[in-house]
Amino acid sequence: MSTSTRRTFFGGLSTAAAASLLPGGLHARRSPNEVPDLAAVGVGGKGWVDANGAARHGNIVAFCDVEQGEGRRRGGFVPAAEQWPKARRYTDWRVMLEKEKNLDGVTVSTPDHMHAPVTMTALQRGIGCYTQKPLTRTVHESRRVTAAAAGAGVATQMGNQHHNGTSYRTLVHLVQKGLLGKIKRAHAWSNRPIWPQGVGRPSASESPPEALHWDLWLGVAPHRPFAPDVYHPFKWRGWHDFGTGALGDMGCHILDPIYWALELTAPTSILCEALPPQKETFPTAERIHYRFSGTKRTAGKTIEVTWHDGGTLPVPAECDLPGDTKLPPNGCMFVGERAVAVCPHGSGKLPSLYPEKVFKGLDFEVLPSIDHYGQWIAGLKGGEKPTSGFDYAGPLCETVLLGCVASRLPGVRLSWDPHSLRFKSNKAADNFLHQEYRKGWEVEGI
Repeated sequence: MSTSTRRTFFGGLSTAAAASLLPGGLHARRSPNEVPDLAAVGVGGKGWVDANGAARHGNIVAFCDVEQGEGRRRGGFVPAAEQWPKARRYTDWRVMLEKEKNLDGVTVSTPDHMHAPVTMTALQRGIGCYTQKPLTRTVHESRRVTAAAAGAGVATQMGNQHHNGTSYRTLVHLVQKGLLGKIKRAHAWSNRPIWPQGVGRPSASESPPEALHWDLWLGVAPHRPFAPDVYHPFKWRGWHDFGTGALGDMGCHILDPIYWALELTAPTSILCEALPPQKETFPTAERIHYRFSGTKRTAGKTIEVTWHDGGTLPVPAECDLPGDTKLPPNGCMFVGERAVAVCPHGSGKLPSLYPEKVFKGLDFEVLPSIDHYGQWIAGLKGGEKPTSGFDYAGPLCETVLLGCVASRLPGVRLSWDPHSLRFKSNKAADNFLHQEYRKGWEVEGI
């Protein structure tokens, strides 16, 4: 994306204007031989993976988690204290970022609703961020965090680690080399959700476990009582206040190679097929139809990209594939003028090319995996810019989240104006682009 296009996509906000959001100065850059000092916000579950991934290349000098017990997750507060006994320990990330004056980077591995508040605060302090996907929970947050990162001038990376895996790097390469011809349409799908969606709020509640700081877990979200095995530690993904559903969870992974290979920007319209929505949770299954302006990689002036989840899949016979083609449970597909590529997600497997009799035995170039964490740390030390930095990941995340908005208004085609950050003639949809933070949790710049 060119500089002029990117500025237009960000609503005309220049780098200088973005920098004006940042009240603090930037930290002095380390030499390439120094090991950066890192903190981690969230050290259980995926946070444990992220903290350890970053720790392979840096020093964990502080960590924060709202749950201090062993919990039911991998890792957690107690294992982190054992793993990094010299690291300073916190339960409130705001206190940690205020007290830790010399951090070079922070991993942000919280529920989705806390990604933007933590990330924006770190960027305002000149701290590089490795933030889990989706980068934010709302479109407005994504736009503001992307602009802030541009002004901060620090290395950033979204935690869609498959972006640097051999499967997607190879897939994007063969698409951009023209092996499939111009692309006519594309599909992405997931077998998620594997947590409850399409449900209502429970009437029962109880006191949270003693080890869990429930108010800190809620953070910017509206207050609600704790209910056991409903939100924490994993089922929050299906709730609008905390998560982004199956699409938000997996779209930043599986839509990534499509967005990347075709050099897409903002969609022009979005339409969701799903059952009537519940008030507080995402649908049990959906199809999201994105329409984008065509690029030099596409066959027409527009291109349709369809997302499927909850057991829905593309129909092989409608995708120039044999009718009995077995699709992987999670994956993506490019339907080109010459050929079709199907790539499983998360398996490390290479794309399959169709017609099989034409491409059987074809020796195409395979690109090796790159350490997603190592790439971020190299960026912190002044090396090359990470490939899923917020300049790329922000617009990708924004596209994914527009689908999440559409899921709340099924059957309505929403026309999107990225310049004004509004839908055309649909105020109901506009209401889902932004979230008011809970009183006392406001974050400057969002």
